[in-house]
Amino acid sequence: MARSRASAKKAGTAFERLIADHLKQELSIKEIDRMPKSGALDKGDISNVRDSHSRLIAIECKNTTKMSLPQWASQAHTEATNYQAHTGITIHKRHGTTAPGSQWVTMTVDDLIKLISPAH
Repeated sequence: MARSRASAKKAGTAFERLIADHLKQELSIKEIDRMPKSGALDKGDISNVRDSHSRLIAIECKNTTKMSLPQWASQAHTEATNYQAHTGITIHKRHGTTAPGSQWVTMTVDDLIKLISPAH
């Protein structure tokens, strides 16, 4: 049985909350939260996540069974531009587990390089 639009939205919202709360707790940064919706200039789903050099990271969350990695990477990069973030990544649901730390993170190699490169 396919999801309805309402059930998909509810699942997406719950997944965003799960990830935001986990990042907030594990990183001990109380400002991390779900991003307010901003329409055409979407900035991602989780706010106030930064790399070790305090550079913003745009995070797009996906709770779906069908992976669309090229589209997700493109969306994360667009949102990074909108958010004036250093890079954008996608966190997506790993079906079979609800543990937030066991979910998948997808990014390009260039995104990884941006995350681990020294600050300029």
